[in-house]
Amino acid sequence: MGYKFTEEQKDIQAMVRDFTKKEVEPRGREMDQNGWCHELYQKYIETGLQSTPIPEEYGGAGLSDVECAIITHELAKGDAGFAMAMEISWVCTDMILKHGSEAQKQKYLSGVVDGKLFAFCLTEPGAGSDAAGLRTRAKKQADGSYVINGSKAWITNSGIADYYVIMAVTDPEKGANGISAFIVDKGTPGLIIDAEEDKMGMRSSDTHGMTFDDLKVPAEALLDKEGMGFKMAMEGLDGGRVSCTAISTGIAEHALDIAKNYALERVAFGKPIAKHQAIAFKIADMAMYIEAMKLMLYDVAEMKASGVRCSVQAAEAKLFAASHTTQICLDAIQVLGGNGYSKEYNVERLMRDNKLMEIGEGTNEVQRIVISGAVLRK
Repeated sequence: MGYKFTEEQKDIQAMVRDFTKKEVEPRGREMDQNGWCHELYQKYIETGLQSTPIPEEYGGAGLSDVECAIITHELAKGDAGFAMAMEISWVCTDMILKHGSEAQKQKYLSGVVDGKLFAFCLTEPGAGSDAAGLRTRAKKQADGSYVINGSKAWITNSGIADYYVIMAVTDPEKGANGISAFIVDKGTPGLIIDAEEDKMGMRSSDTHGMTFDDLKVPAEALLDKEGMGFKMAMEGLDGGRVSCTAISTGIAEHALDIAKNYALERVAFGKPIAKHQAIAFKIADMAMYIEAMKLMLYDVAEMKASGVRCSVQAAEAKLFAASHTTQICLDAIQVLGGNGYSKEYNVERLMRDNKLMEIGEGTNEVQRIVISGAVLRK
């Protein structure tokens, strides 16, 4: 691979790879059936990896987006839903790190170091791809507090989170510039967690809708200032798209490993099916696309770590990885034939998990809007 890791990054990669093999991957099928695993998360906290992007002054490791990409990539090889839960929390962490007050950083960044989780509350029943079309309202009160009313949909970590970053409209007349962000603790009266979603894939992650019923939050819950929410959300989506690229890349590598090992063992017409060109060429295509995914992933992660705006590159990387990983999973199922259709061999789970990567953090169609808009403006 073209990207050159430092020795510290190689050590982190080896550590996460070992943790994934021992703790995450063996639980994959069970979590697909039963959902979020608190025991696994406690083991993850013991590694200290949750503190990777938190600056040292708040108790964290002070590492960059590259290290976060490495961790997400390796975790996704074991279970994509678990990796997604970690990265969503980091999206919120990044927003607070860039836009939070000192008091917010002291409380919430230190909380993540201690193992607390965030949920990012942006998507609504009528505002998915159209993130500027939010209907949740936050009305300022005479004492400076806000009362939030509305609902959200498809919120990862919502049933297990300790903290929530909630996007709400504070000035309907300003459109996207009237959206603000609020940090809310779990258990706040008026913050209601709706029924858990029964999803096609990513079933190991916790996903619910949410309702805000006269949810009163203090003035200090406002992140940055009024009207900054949409800008922060778009910045957050850049980081989320880097993470989605990492997740798809991990899924693709897992699918390739299963297909390769099966093809070397399964005999048909007197020889392992890997010796048949029809199968060997599928394996070749999988390996080629995965190599390209990794190059795009760590290139855009380095851009973000350097403070360079990477909206277009993140969209390109996510679109490329998500769409090709779905095909890689379908090809892996084909290599395994009837066994690929069985839950026993796990490839069908990988396909179901990756389909969300073509929808979440902006659909494939939204990524093409971002990319084509940038190209056509030049």
